Amino acid sequence: MGKVVCVTGASGYIASWLVKLLLLRGYTVKATVRNLSDPQKVAHLTALEGADERLHLYEASLLEEGSFDSAVDGCEGVFHTASPVFLSVSVSDAQKELIDTAVKGTINVLESCKKVSSIKRIVVTSSMASVMFNYNPVTPDVIVDETWFSDKNFCEEKKQWYALSKTLAEKATWEFVEENGLDLVTLHPGFVIGPPLQPTLNLTSEAFLNLINGKELFADGVYRYVDVRDVALAHILAFENPSASGRYCLVGRVTHSSEVRAILTESFPSLILHGKSRENLPARPAYQVSKEEGKNFGHQFYSS
Repeated sequence: MGKVVCVTGASGYIASWLVKLLLLRGYTVKATVRNLSDPQKVAHLTALEGADERLHLYEASLLEEGSFDSAVDGCEGVFHTASPVFLSVSVSDAQKELIDTAVKGTINVLESCKKVSSIKRIVVTSSMASVMFNYNPVTPDVIVDETWFSDKNFCEEKKQWYALSKTLAEKATWEFVEENGLDLVTLHPGFVIGPPLQPTLNLTSEAFLNLINGKELFADGVYRYVDVRDVALAHILAFENPSASGRYCLVGRVTHSSEVRAILTESFPSLILHGKSRENLPARPAYQVSKEEGKNFGHQFYSS
């Protein structure tokens, strides 16, 4: 039997790919989901190669203390991917809907991990949202890297509640592991795209599809794209590589929305895309996101 690891939020977009790749590498996976009463929500996991022998499902709630105890017990590694995702600035109660779940949920998982001596490393899925939202200027000569942190005041001023939730959760995470002597790596993916394994679209895939089918316009903006398979593999490499530590930005490519529109138009000429063409959009400066840290544990992006 391979190493035993836990994946929280296992039915999600990134986590489903993570479970798939872990099983293919021979790991035994203890996977948590919010609700086991609906088999359809986990059918894509139980159908994975190796699932019959090495996938074990657990029900766990982010806001319930001790909920993850049985799932992490006996594990060597824990991948914490479970966290609310919210792209809109319109949220009725950011504290309750996003911040409490992100912060308290992460701490509850870490509290469970603290009780298990066999756990060698915890890998937490954060976001570029906890890196980019600050007062730093972004111009073509700027290289964003792991030394950047989002600013709480900036997030509140701009009503970037998801970014605020990820920023506060990461801060609480690092404080907890430093106080308790745990080994932690945080991964910070950009806008995640790529083929889903789960039966329903996640928010980032749905947002991208809405651009294609005309429900939303291609707005003037710069986006940080990364393939979901890159993100899943990076989690495993961050666990397997003994030298991995700290924070890692995961961005395959930074591109303007007009370039995305042009690529889609060229690849699928029959698509009728709404919004302004590249020629009619104002030039908005892009920037770069460093890939150097990711290279240190042998990661090559699909989405470069």
